[in-house]
Amino acid sequence: MKFYMAHIRERAANGGWIDFAVFDATSTTGDNDGLLYQLTMTARGMGLKIDQSALAYRLGTGIQVFGSPPLVSYLTQNGLPGWTHTITV
Repeated sequence: MKFYMAHIRERAANGGWIDFAVFDATSTTGDNDGLLYQLTMTARGMGLKIDQSALAYRLGTGIQVFGSPPLVSYLTQNGLPGWTHTITV
């Protein structure tokens, strides 16, 4: 399957940098942990540095975000980034 993703580098709270990935995906079997792991490993296999990752998907009329708690908090406060890549798994 083909998924959209955003690979972003932002300044971290400690002053360093954090590289994160957000995937436009949700598990059809309810295993979001497994899907997030698979997508993260695939993106890393493409040579992308990823410190934290999350899934973002529509749920009803809103957006649900699942993944690394600090990244989920950041995305909840700042919104989703634009998609920068597509990956196939």
